[in-house]
Amino acid sequence: MVHRRSRDLLIVGIALLVIVADQLSKAWVRRTLLLGVPWAPVPWLRPIFSFTYITNTGAAFGMFPQLGPLFSLIAVTVIGVLFFLFRSLPVRGWPVTLGLGLILGGGLGNNVIDRLWHGRVTDFIDLNFWPLHEWPVFNVADSSIVVGTCILSIYLLLQKEPSATAEGPISDAKP
Repeated sequence: MVHRRSRDLLIVGIALLVIVADQLSKAWVRRTLLLGVPWAPVPWLRPIFSFTYITNTGAAFGMFPQLGPLFSLIAVTVIGVLFFLFRSLPVRGWPVTLGLGLILGGGLGNNVIDRLWHGRVTDFIDLNFWPLHEWPVFNVADSSIVVGTCILSIYLLLQKEPSATAEGPISDAKP
């Protein structure tokens, strides 16, 4: 079983890997691609996959663009709450560690670093196939948040509730 300190270090390590991958990919996009012009690294995949550099000052999917600074404050608050909540969780398995690391890294990469340093989020992954026609353009941090949330959700759904007899007090009294 992994100790709490080891789990905490793994979560932070995963978060840092996500942040580095997210920020490096966005720096490449800002330096290489033209705003709004799709580029397909594999030309025959262009109808279903391309990189399209766009920016987003709003919430998910570009909603409420005028509230960008508020989203930074909300993100910092949510990440702080998550940090203290995960510290109180009992040591579980790798799905909890991985899921929390992905969510933390994605939240910090997108909602804190991008908004504070650039004033907006850089998105560039553009998928266009069924059922994702007209799907919003997204980035590595967005993907990490979604994947981390799915991992945690599946893990929690598959957990068995402890039986009442296993937790009840043991009595020496005879019936």
